[in-house]
Amino acid sequence: MVTFLFLVVALAVVVAAVTLAVVSGGESGPLPEVAPERLQDPLPPDRPVSRADVESIRFPLVPRGYRMADVDDALSRLGAELAERDARIADLESALAGAHQAAPHTGHAPHTSLDKPEQEDRP
Repeated sequence: MVTFLFLVVALAVVVAAVTLAVVSGGESGPLPEVAPERLQDPLPPDRPVSRADVESIRFPLVPRGYRMADVDDALSRLGAELAERDARIADLESALAGAHQAAPHTGHAPHTSLDKPEQEDRP
């Protein structure tokens, strides 16, 4: 009988504590939104991205993985820079091919830094 009485009192205390928590906590409203973690070290905006920048980038974790906006921003930036570099390489290769095609028409090959200087024969 004492055990039964103890269980009833314990149940009443638990119900009272839960009721008090619900009543007193309901007036303050819902919990405020937590500011999402942001990328701490984004890619540098004032210079081209280097290999070290890509290796050091770390995306903050969120409940389902990474923040899609941070990853999308980084990938867009890298894609744009790679496209710019590819266009620059294509322009330079085109200019080099044009210089090589123009060389036979002028009668001599253009001097490049890769050409070896001719040695003079001295008697």
